[in-house]
Amino acid sequence: MKYTVNGLEELNKVATEIADSIEEKVILFYGEMGAGKTTTIKAICKALGVLEEVSSPTFSLVNEYMTSNGETVFHFDMYRINSEEEVYDMGYEEYFYSGNICLVEWPEKIPTLLPEKYGEIKISVSDKIRTIDFVSSV
Repeated sequence: MKYTVNGLEELNKVATEIADSIEEKVILFYGEMGAGKTTTIKAICKALGVLEEVSSPTFSLVNEYMTSNGETVFHFDMYRINSEEEVYDMGYEEYFYSGNICLVEWPEKIPTLLPEKYGEIKISVSDKIRTIDFVSSV
């Protein structure tokens, strides 16, 4: 699915559609710095029923959120990792194969650690208009 987003209200609608369409539990987010990956993840988390504040886990690598129905959502930011070994050492497999939704920013930093199947979101920006490409299962 391809979406054009002109503001936060439109992003919230798109995020709800994406949240309702998730097939794979691991969703990879691609886009340049500042493209809106974290903002999109915040909107998806809200659509999933996360009640707490969603923020980028840039220094902790992973944040854990609870939804209103008791499900767990994990949010990863791989931007600052220096090697896949760091992610391996943190026990990424326990997260990726937990059956919980995992939203992963900068997955290109961990190409050999990605699960066999995943969803994918590519975000691009042109003239302050965001285009979000979502593939629910790759």
